[in-house]
Amino acid sequence: MSSPHDFDFFHGEWDVAHRRRTDFLEADSDWEEFPATSRCWSLFDGAANIDEIAVPGQGWQGLTLRLFDPTAQEWSLNWSSSRGGKLFPPVIGRFGADGRGEFYGDDTHDGKDVRVRFVWSGISATTARWEQAFSVDGEKTWVTNWVMEFSRRPASGRPAA
Repeated sequence: MSSPHDFDFFHGEWDVAHRRRTDFLEADSDWEEFPATSRCWSLFDGAANIDEIAVPGQGWQGLTLRLFDPTAQEWSLNWSSSRGGKLFPPVIGRFGADGRGEFYGDDTHDGKDVRVRFVWSGISATTARWEQAFSVDGEKTWVTNWVMEFSRRPASGRPAA
């Protein structure tokens, strides 16, 4: 069962290695890789948090607002980027007993309706993995199109060796 503290692992500062498909809907498209930094902080006694990601090499920033619904025992993850200045439709879900979080929502990409899946996995005190996938066929198949590998930054704020 999910709780307001599911994302406590994410509080703090991170180095981020991105791998993103050049075409989000094409499984055979190339991957591009780029670094970023991220920081996350808690709100509402753990039942909400914000993370801000800086991608200076690409010239944009992003943020995710996560809100826990205690009645539904679910999280909504709400993304925005400085490139567009709007909130994308949320993905909603929870963490399972195995520590893997799955979140689903509906959106459009390049004019096509897509089902969106976010997965959080590989969570430890110093690492985490996030991936995004799109489905255009009612969840029969998925194209993983963005992966972020997080490495916790040392308390001093210097990059990990």
